[in-house]
Parts: sequence; C-alpha cells; structure tokens
Amino acid sequence: MKTPRILAALLLCAAPAVIAATSQPAGIDEAAMDKAVKPGDEFYLFSAGAWLARAEIPADRSRIGAHTVAADETERQQTALIDKILKSTPAPGSDEARIGDYWRAYMDTAAIDRLGIAPLKADLTRYAAIRDKAALVRVLGEQTEADLDLFNNNNDMATENLFGLFITKALKSDEVVPYLFQGGIALPDREYYLSAEPRMAKIRADYAKYIADLLRLAGIDQPEVRAARIVALETRIAHAHPSKAETADFTTGGTLWSRADFAAKAPGMDWNAWFDAARMPRQQTFDVYSPGAVTGLAALVGSEPLDAWKDWLAFHRINAQTDVLPTKFDALHFAFFDTTLSGTPQQRTREKRALSSVNTDLGMPFGKLYVREYFPPEAKAQVEDMSTRIKHAFARRIDALDWMSPATRKEARAKLEGMVVSVGYPDVWPDTSMIVIKPGQAYANRMSAIRGYTLQQLSKLGKPQDRGEWWMTPQLVNAVNLPVQNALNFPAAILQKPFFDPAADLAANYGAIGAVIGHEISHSFDASGAAVDGNGILRDWWTKEDLDHFKVQTKALVAQYDAYRPFPDLHLNGELELGENGADVAGLAAAYDAYREALGGKELPVIDGYTGDQRFFIAFAQSWADKTREGALRRQVIGNAHAPGRYRALTVRNVDAWYKAFDIKPGDALYLPPEKRVKLW
Repeated sequence: MKTPRILAALLLCAAPAVIAATSQPAGIDEAAMDKAVKPGDEFYLFSAGAWLARAEIPADRSRIGAHTVAADETERQQTALIDKILKSTPAPGSDEARIGDYWRAYMDTAAIDRLGIAPLKADLTRYAAIRDKAALVRVLGEQTEADLDLFNNNNDMATENLFGLFITKALKSDEVVPYLFQGGIALPDREYYLSAEPRMAKIRADYAKYIADLLRLAGIDQPEVRAARIVALETRIAHAHPSKAETADFTTGGTLWSRADFAAKAPGMDWNAWFDAARMPRQQTFDVYSPGAVTGLAALVGSEPLDAWKDWLAFHRINAQTDVLPTKFDALHFAFFDTTLSGTPQQRTREKRALSSVNTDLGMPFGKLYVREYFPPEAKAQVEDMSTRIKHAFARRIDALDWMSPATRKEARAKLEGMVVSVGYPDVWPDTSMIVIKPGQAYANRMSAIRGYTLQQLSKLGKPQDRGEWWMTPQLVNAVNLPVQNALNFPAAILQKPFFDPAADLAANYGAIGAVIGHEISHSFDASGAAVDGNGILRDWWTKEDLDHFKVQTKALVAQYDAYRPFPDLHLNGELELGENGADVAGLAAAYDAYREALGGKELPVIDGYTGDQRFFIAFAQSWADKTREGALRRQVIGNAHAPGRYRALTVRNVDAWYKAFDIKPGDALYLPPEKRVKLW
C-alpha cells in the first residue's frame, strides 16, 4: 500500500528511535580505511586508502579489488568442489563425469604437448583448401558461434570470428531472433588499430611479431608475410567497426533485416550460403546489431584477397584456443595479450585456468553443483527481500518525480511491476547434453563446448521467449539487466562478502549488494533501457518533454565523469560510460531509500564509531576498491563502458544523504552544490 505523502512527511519529522545494539558485525572493513583523509576531500581513499596502500597485485593478474575478493572465495569453493568430483566415481554421462573428464584433459599438458598441432590439422587443411569466395563464405558461416563467455568479458560483445551471434527476443517484435554483431579482430578495440599514438603503433608492431611467431610455431611458412597480411586485413575490419561509444547504447542495434535485405544492404558475399552454413537455413528475420559494420565486413569479404582471408582464418583458429594447445603456443599468447597489453608479469597456475575453463565451457552444469553446495536458501530469501524493497523504493521515486508526465509514469510503473528478478540461479537449467566430453582430448572438448552451446542457442529459434532464461552462470561474480526479457539476474557468487553478508547489519548490505541491485533495476530506465517498454519492445514510451529533461541530466553526468583523469593524457569517456554511471547514481539512491524503509523509522546503532548511514556509504565505496596495472587501466578507460572503481565510488557526490552523513560542506574537494548533483530518478 502506498503511504500518503502527508503521512510520509510527518514520519520524516518525527525523532527516530534507535535499534538496540546487536552482535551483528558492521559489515565494513575498518582496516581498509585511511581515517587521516577527510571524507569530503577523497572519499574513496577515506574508505579504502589503507587497503590501496598495502594491496599488491599478484603477478598473475592485472588487477585486484573487491570483485576479486569474492572471485577468490568462489574459486576456493569451486576448487573444493572439483576435488570432490575427482575423488568420486560419478555415473557415466553425468555432469560430474563430464566435468571430471574435462578437467583431467585440460590439466594433462604433457598429453597436449605430445599431440602437438594434430588437433588443428583438420581446420588448417580446410582453410588451405579454400579456392574461391564461395568456399570462404561457407567456412565463415560454419564458424559463426554463440559466445560462451559474453558476460565474463564485461558485457563486451567480442569474437574473433567475423560475425558474432547471440539469440533472444528481437527489440522490435516478440519473435526470438539471431542477433548478428561485428567481430574479426583480436586486439581489444578498434582504437588499437587506428590510433596514431606512438604507444599504439608500438603495440601494433608487437602484435605483428606475435602473429608471425604463432604461425611459425604452427609450421606455417612465410610467417612474416602472412602476419603483415593479417594485420592489414584486421585494420580494414577495425575501420568497419563502430566505436565503443556508439555500441554502448544497445537500442541502436534494434535493426531488423529480412533474409532478402542482406544482399541489398550488405553486398559482397553470398548470404544465403552463409545462412545455410551457419545452421540457420530457414530463418527469415535477423536483428543486425551494428548495420554499418555488417555492411562493411561483407564488402571486405568480397574485396579483400582470398589469401589474406585464409591466413586470417588460420591465425584466429590458433589464437582463440592457445590454452588447449601445446604450452609454447600458450606462453606466446600470454606474453603478448597479458604482459604486453595489460602488464601482467606471470601467468595464473594451470589449476586456476582449468577452473576458469570449466566455468566457461561447462558453466551451467558446474553452476548447478555449485549452488547446491554453497548457496543456502536463507541467503536467497534475504536477497529476494532486499530486491523487493529496492523495487518498491524505485516505484516511490517514480511517483515523486515532479517533472514526469502521468503517461510516462504509468508506463514506467508497469515496467517496474512486471520486472522478473532472479536471485542465485535459474529456475530451469538449460539443456547442455549436446556438449560431449571425451577423456584426454582438451582441444576437442573446447570445440564441443562451443558447438554445443551454439546449437543450444539456435534451438531457441521458433519458440516463445523464456523470460526466466539466464545469460550468466550462478558462479560468476557479476549481475545483469536483460532488457528484452525485462529481467534481472543476480548470480549466487556475487551474493557473498564483500558485497553481501547474511550476518551483517542492514547498512552495509544495502550499501554494497543493495546498490548493485538498484544499479541493475535502474538500467531499465537509463538512456538505453528507457527506450524499451515492459514487454521488451523498443518504442517511444516517454513523452518528448520527459525525455528532453532526462537527457539534460545525463549530459551533466557525462561532463562530471569526463572531468576525471586517471592519467595526464587520458580522461574518462563520460559518453561511453553513461549507462553504467547513470545506473550507479540511480541505483545507489534507490538502495538508500530501501535501506531507510527497512529500518521502519528507527536508526541503527553506532558501531565502531560509525552511524548506519556512514556504514552504508563506506560499504558502497569499499565494494569498488580496485588496484589495476597501468596497461589494463588504460584498456578499460579506452574501451570499457564501466568507469574504474575509484570513480564509481564517487557516485556518492550526487546523493544528498552522503553530505549529511559525513557533514560535507562547501570548500571540501568533493562538494557539489545541490543544483550540480545529478538526479536521474
């Protein structure tokens, strides 16, 4: 029942009671704080400065932070689960048996080395046999695969195949369709190919040497000549790609093409042959995520020399799977992609990488075992209650907006009320029986996982959308908003410290995981999500006046983040990060409201000298504690839609309650006058 506004005002004026002190932990890490820093001058350092000063990035990583704390605990749990599987005698064909066989094959590097490049022979022979563009198109179609690791890549759609594929409901209809997006490059972003900066030119030279070394190791002749052809072709491919800022707004991808449209709008290749080879012979409708890129890539298929494409195919087949090829291939790949690009000096142990590979290739079967062992029903119920409260808080914020028209408000409420929030794991587990795992065949197992997942995705065509489908595995430390499903997924692995502690008090839990929940809810109403209605259809459900007001506020947020400079020569890209930064602002505000509502008008006790409100904001900032190597940080700023952690922590500058909690005043470095604080919802 909605509280009348006059009653709400009276409640706010009443002197709040104090909740009796309990044995609950504060939920914040005092040892991480630098209390010598004024909160109003550097809130991130106040909250996590001591941790930042003493934290050392492990030699096998490019970053460390709150997310890696949760990931490390998840890794420990999963390692114990693997040990349990390896010591058991599971039924043949069971999930446990497949995971055990996959693990042993991946870990047996001696056997992988003995096989050499034999697992690649069939593919390399197939590429060498390409005699014309018709044969090339068939191979490109056969190698169009669904991405097993979409959300492990920070929601970054990337594939080394020429076209990427994922399947869900169309943005402009209720039909489940294939989405096609651009691929074809191995460097992190088009800017690595196109930028004139000396640093980028040096990376391109190192990349060409890496390609030549990899081809030479595979026994392919003229490696330098072929490497030069490959880099030249990828540079042309990069020219066809849109910028990350352009693709950050997913609504620009709502472009439906009929089967016949491809020949007219993207000439240069036989699309019917490509559809047949890509296992979509009868599909009539497609969602082309980046139309300009698809047009440009098709033209390159028609115009670029056949030998360049054959070299490109061979290189990318090797490059994408080096971890299941002989150790010399693996070492070369690590030296370039991890050390040269990100500054990581040491590779992770084979055991840790085997675990990561299991999570990618057999993620859902392994996730089913993981939640059975490590995610209690009580934690699921607690987070579901928090999610409900934060949805209610968001609804109250919608009702209180003085600039929103009744028509837009009605649509917004309907979208919020229809939102499906899934906590922990899917209600129905997907069928992965088509992934066949064979003992002692690491490369074949990887390819079986890719093909099996692709077939599982293709099987959705012609069926109604499943709004309960998960696009993440339960053991991933992440969360996601799925606009076309009007659904949210909060995997079990993020529902642990430092984001969530069932034993901690409300303040820290709402400040950390509550802000994550609010963040994902608010994506449904950000610059992109606001273009999709409650049924997942792309349409204008805002009035023009409401949308204009919203855009003015988002421009202020772009300017706010553009002003942050991690390096003297590189500032944040507020336009690229707008969706994520906006979700942080709205999500934190909604989480705070829900936290106050959960208190029922009372106050939490002061614990270790900090009020409940202070713990709420400290927990939020600590959830973004992060230390990153320079190369990796530059990669993130250039091409990632998420701001670095220290700047996400500064979201507090836009929340009035933060100023009151820490007595932030004009003159403090982080102070923003009320009219400069961005209020999206």
